[in-house]
This record gives sequence, structure tokens and C-alpha cells, in this order.
Amino acid sequence: MTSTPDDSTTALPGRPPVADLATWQAARAALLVREKAHTREGDALAAARRRLPMVEFDGTVEVVGPDGPVPFLELFQGREELVVYKHMWYDGAPHQGQCEGCTTTAWHLKDAVYLNARGVSFAVLTTGPWDEVAAYVAFMGYTQPWYSVRGLRACRLDHAWAAGLGTHICGVVVGCQRSALTPSSALQLHAPSPAHRRPSRCRSPKPA
Repeated sequence: MTSTPDDSTTALPGRPPVADLATWQAARAALLVREKAHTREGDALAAARRRLPMVEFDGTVEVVGPDGPVPFLELFQGREELVVYKHMWYDGAPHQGQCEGCTTTAWHLKDAVYLNARGVSFAVLTTGPWDEVAAYVAFMGYTQPWYSVRGLRACRLDHAWAAGLGTHICGVVVGCQRSALTPSSALQLHAPSPAHRRPSRCRSPKPA
């Protein structure tokens, strides 16, 4: 005897029941109430995450780039805000042996014109030794600035890596005395000179 797809005795486990349209609409409406509550709670959690406190950080700590060691504050390139991507690194691995996910993400972040026009700079940080990083960047054809943070854990830059690699941190330059770093999602540095300040947000963004 051949069974039909609608035979309840042969239906696969977890298969939803068959009902009329009115029954489906009622069930959908009830579920929608729960979905909206879930969305609002997620929004509230995201807002709370954005308001997490920042940790003091020395913005004069040097990272290594194509021009040698530079203060971390230089990554802002004179802008008030900074987005950093934390790229994983495997020492001694060939170019094709580096993290596939980070490689793809970095490739899709080649153009920061949109960010720059709004007062935001972008850079990639990695723990790899600079000689390996420089060769990898040249091989991949990346155009965004890259820097190595190798050996900087003693300088408290390790706060930035607490949330793991393959993620972003964001920064803001404020004031002129102190520096602060948020471990997971935001970075705040206090610039040592007005040169690192940008005009009020009330003004229209200017092209980089």
C-alpha cells in the first residue's frame, strides 16, 4: 500500500499541522506579538550595550605601520571618530593560510570614503609581526591602513582584544587630557591637541 504525503501516520516529526487560513492568521497574530516584544527587548539591550562605560587608555601607545611606530591617536587621521577591525593572525602562515573570515571582511572594507566624509577614519589592527603583515597587505592589495599591535599588551591595549578577534571597535576623540577604551564595542581617546578635533556635528559633513 502506498501512503500519501498527507497521511499523518507517515508524516516526518516536527511537521506543522494543516489548518484553514483563519486558524493560521490567528496563530500568526499571536506569534507577532511575541516577535515585536523580542525586537523591542533586543533594541533595549543594544542601547544599553552602547552606553557601557569606557576604560582609561593611553592614546600615546605606539602601533607599528608602514612608516614605523606611530601613536595610536594617529589612526584617527585628524578625525574625531575611528572604526577599527581586529584581524586574526597566524604567525608564519602563508598568505592563503590566514583567517578566511577576516580576509573576506577586510576585502569588503576596502573603501572608507563614506566614513571619511562623515568624520570617521578606518584602520585594521592585527597581532602579527609587521614584516609578515606588510607582505600580506601588499599581496592582497588592501588599500586601508593596517597596523600591528604585537607586543603592546603591557601597555593596556589588550582591553581592545577582550571580545576576541574578527570584530570591530569604535573610537571617539574627546577633550585633551585622558584616553579611554571600551573592551568590546567602543573606543574613546582624548586628544592631546585641537588638531584632532573636528567641527560640531551640527555642520554638514565635508568630503575627505
